[in-house]
Amino acid sequence: MPTPTDRVRNADRSSIRVMYDLAQQQGGDLVRLEVGEPDFDTPGHVIDAAADAARGGATHYTSNAGLLDCRRAISDTLVRDYGVEHDPDEVVVTVGGMEALHLATLATVSPGEELLVPGPTWPNYATQAALADGTFREVPMPAETGFALDADRVIDAMSEDTAAVVLTTPSNPTGRVFDPEECRAVVEAAADHDAYVIADEVYLGLTYDGPAEGIAAYTGHPDHVLTVGSCSKRYAMTGWRLGWLAGDDHVIDDVVRVHESTTACASSVAQHAAIAALTGPQEPYEEMYDAFRERRDLVVDRVEGIDGLSCPRPEGAFYAYLDPGLDAPAIDVAKFLLREHGVVLAPGDGFGDSTPGRLRLSFANSTERIEEGFDRIEAGLAEY
Repeated sequence: MPTPTDRVRNADRSSIRVMYDLAQQQGGDLVRLEVGEPDFDTPGHVIDAAADAARGGATHYTSNAGLLDCRRAISDTLVRDYGVEHDPDEVVVTVGGMEALHLATLATVSPGEELLVPGPTWPNYATQAALADGTFREVPMPAETGFALDADRVIDAMSEDTAAVVLTTPSNPTGRVFDPEECRAVVEAAADHDAYVIADEVYLGLTYDGPAEGIAAYTGHPDHVLTVGSCSKRYAMTGWRLGWLAGDDHVIDDVVRVHESTTACASSVAQHAAIAALTGPQEPYEEMYDAFRERRDLVVDRVEGIDGLSCPRPEGAFYAYLDPGLDAPAIDVAKFLLREHGVVLAPGDGFGDSTPGRLRLSFANSTERIEEGFDRIEAGLAEY
């Protein structure tokens, strides 16, 4: 019988990690456009609040679900910014959005059941399905529509074994924001199958071309939606490891029991930091948001100016999913661009089986480095 380690090893998609490791080994003047992490520091008032809390003795366990003030801040943020209504007792504070996704999968996917995900997709979902002793199934979205969510494809793939569907909007790796009507159709079909939709909305605060509305806000079956969020991307708090899972109280009660046996609670200090981030001055977030939107526009302009290069227009997050127009595996192109031109990108085969030739570019870097990166990409593609 395979162990959890065996299941994780079998589910692993390692090409992204390969590029990171190769870049670390090569060193030198590299333009790092493969990492999905804001290049900004955590806002000062958030750091001050955490330091004050630590000095004031907030260095002990909290309740398993999290500090009430933190859950209340999350609850207020969800309804104010994204239209998603959950009482604080329907929220559990987690060790980053990563744990929230893991707990949501454990709560919904039983051994042998299926986790369904539109592709291309973030690779960790496959690992999380494996840890639940479930199966992972990618449903490719059409490249000709820029990988927009096609509800009919997802619905047609559902079966009696489908326990949950993950919808990631804005998307990692494409930067697309899924159409509300398509999301609504998927939720309704999932409810008909007695399944859940796990709404991975950690990038929702970085939505550029329209309102940032949560999936649970525009469906008639919010009880079948589990909402995952995080302070990591919106507030440049990746290292604080502070996220949340919101859903119906009977699901959250089960999640808290597992959470208690794995991490007990999220960091007390990080929870105080999250309270400050969510309830304090929003100007630092707004400045980061404006910078990311300007970088998005720069990426779109540069892609349009390079012969043979294309990508869907990023509507959120900080990724562009490049099609280099080459008949070659993405890992080979990525290694060439690294070794010969000093620019690092993430190969598309790390995001599923449907887009082996793509390259994910993260524009979580300065304007100057993005410009330099595109200069190197242009030169490399002309040479390849």
